[in-house]
Amino acid sequence: MVLNYIWIGFFLIAFVVALIRLIFFQDYEVFPNLVNSTFETSKLGFEISIYLTGVMSLWLGIMKIGEKGGIVPLLAKAVGPFFNRLFPEIPKNHPATSSIIMNFSANLLGLDNAATPLGLKAMKELQDLNPQKDTASNAQIMFLVLNTSGLTIIPLTIMLDRSIMGAANPTDVFIPIMLATFFSTIVGLITVSIMQKINLFDKVIMAYITGLTAFMLGIIYYFSSLPPEQVSQVSTTASGVIIFSVIIFFLLLALFKKINIYETFIDGAKEGFEIAVKIIPYLIAILVAIGVFRTSGALDFIINGIKTLVEFSGLDTRFVDALPTALMKPLSGGAAKGMMIDTMKEFGPDSFAGRLSSVFRGATETTFFIIAVYFGSVNIKKTRYAVGAGLIADLAGIIAAIFIGYLFFG
Repeated sequence: MVLNYIWIGFFLIAFVVALIRLIFFQDYEVFPNLVNSTFETSKLGFEISIYLTGVMSLWLGIMKIGEKGGIVPLLAKAVGPFFNRLFPEIPKNHPATSSIIMNFSANLLGLDNAATPLGLKAMKELQDLNPQKDTASNAQIMFLVLNTSGLTIIPLTIMLDRSIMGAANPTDVFIPIMLATFFSTIVGLITVSIMQKINLFDKVIMAYITGLTAFMLGIIYYFSSLPPEQVSQVSTTASGVIIFSVIIFFLLLALFKKINIYETFIDGAKEGFEIAVKIIPYLIAILVAIGVFRTSGALDFIINGIKTLVEFSGLDTRFVDALPTALMKPLSGGAAKGMMIDTMKEFGPDSFAGRLSSVFRGATETTFFIIAVYFGSVNIKKTRYAVGAGLIADLAGIIAAIFIGYLFFG
């Protein structure tokens, strides 16, 4: 429903702005340009989808190998003690705990197709424990906010889109996204824990948070100590090593489990092909809407207004060009994807704005969509502070992404 309003809104605003330009500024080219933009962006959407077919098939094949090899249960065991303390309302050995951990493990790996069913299953099991069926429980809110914070290890779809748009090093945003989404998750976790009076000084919770925070701060310190010209090179190299190591690890796990690797890859690749084909109409729809919105001048009006305010405060304005992606992400993943692609098309995939828009897209999640789907699946009507806590986490991710963008991309 949110995407429906966004899509219609883009067209209506574009029409009104174009009409104003025609009547008051005698801009006779504005409407022909709007029509031309629909053809250009339709072509772009189809070309992206065709390229995506091959790359998506490859990576979902690899992810399927990791999934069958048992990577998700391994991650579940690693974070089990931590999650048990974040969800004190859930009895020990309750099936909801397993579903929650499996959902987060799948999200960490970018396995969206596996994560969503697991998330809906976890929400249903949490609803069984909920004494007030129309009101979100503490456990449900914690689960939702951690989901909306967007924590992920491998931002697969973002790297694929950067590759499609011609980025020299599509993986150069890997570490910046990992850092930004970490801050989003930590802020979301702390916000909900304060509201629910969860003891963040518990030894196990402190051990996990302190260890992970120290690791992330160590990465930031290391890269901040490098000469500016080496930051991108080292980041890209490290990202490549990590990602390829993950592939090798998945293959070794599958060998150990005696999985038929080739057939498993083919099964995953088929899923990738089907997803890529299905996404064509959705991608074209959102790209055309964004295209007319930008061509009409409406987007430039908004961005220039924000730039003026930022300039007045004496700050660098380069991050403003990437802000549309950040503003769209809490509302719609499709709109954020379209904005990111539009930004890369306008400024270049390796520009500061192109890279930062990628980090923005990975730093947060589709908060309103996730809350609507997950709570709607169990008929929760009173969401309490879930939306507010989710948006606080989103804001933290956006702010972190700006600072990290300047650190890594100059």
